[in-house]
Amino acid sequence: MKIVLAGGSGHLGQLLVRQFGQHGHQITILSRAGQAIPGGIWWDGRHPGPWVQAIDGADAVVNLAGRSVNCRYTKTNLQEMMGSRVDSTRAIGLAIAAAERPPHTWLQMSTATIYAHRFDAPNDEATGQIGGDEPDAPVYWRTSIDIAQAWERTLDEANTPMTRRVALRTAMVMSPEPGGVFAVLRRLARLGLGGPIAGGRQFVSWIHDRDFVRAVDLLLERDDIAGPVTLATPQPLPQRDFMAALRAASGMPVGLPATAWLLEVAAFVHRTDTELLLKSRRVVPGRLLEAGFRFEFPDWPAAAHDLLARSHQEVAA
Repeated sequence: MKIVLAGGSGHLGQLLVRQFGQHGHQITILSRAGQAIPGGIWWDGRHPGPWVQAIDGADAVVNLAGRSVNCRYTKTNLQEMMGSRVDSTRAIGLAIAAAERPPHTWLQMSTATIYAHRFDAPNDEATGQIGGDEPDAPVYWRTSIDIAQAWERTLDEANTPMTRRVALRTAMVMSPEPGGVFAVLRRLARLGLGGPIAGGRQFVSWIHDRDFVRAVDLLLERDDIAGPVTLATPQPLPQRDFMAALRAASGMPVGLPATAWLLEVAAFVHRTDTELLLKSRRVVPGRLLEAGFRFEFPDWPAAAHDLLARSHQEVAA
């Protein structure tokens, strides 16, 4: 299969590059690094250019492009988050619309953050609540929902009738490699800082890296699946239990709790935002399960042990 991977030089992109390579697919990576990376073509993530030739005749396009959300939610950063997502999606759509041989499939990154902050019930694609109007959530959290909805709306508005489109509503992808969220959480646990945050009731949704790449494989193959698909484990759990399991796997008996105001201070120092840890993301993968997808790692304790073991192997190597 000939696959064009936009944003393929990032953390998740490299996971897919390895997976696609193992399956013998021909991969073209659209990146600002251009030919500095193997298989790379330069693009700016905003405008059509010579890179559109790679789209014409491809079997599939996977677009992961978007500025990291791990930042302070300043006006400038939020504008970049919105622009990088909407502009890159629109550019891909224009390239597909202009292609003489448009790709059969377009997998477009989205986010599980689009769902509401809630504790009472899980969100899925059929019955889940879209966020933005929760009475117990800070007003500024609405901006993340606006960005997610604009992202998916741009995908829906693309004039690509010959191309199947899937929005990947992805939860945190847990991978043992440097640069991912798991590396941060592992360090907190080992330092004894991985205790409950603001009580720890908020749910954490996640997906193991092996299940992430397997789910992408399934969505490339299944012609009958289009629209939003949630990529997350079927068993999200409260933050206090999530970190307790990680501490247990790490051999750390202590996990110091953090109040909301302490978290605000830490977020300011580390140039990030508290929404990433305080929003209750209780999300489940309804459509993946309906499609018969079987998770290798549905439970967090087993996933944490696997990720830690693989982390040690990488350090030893």
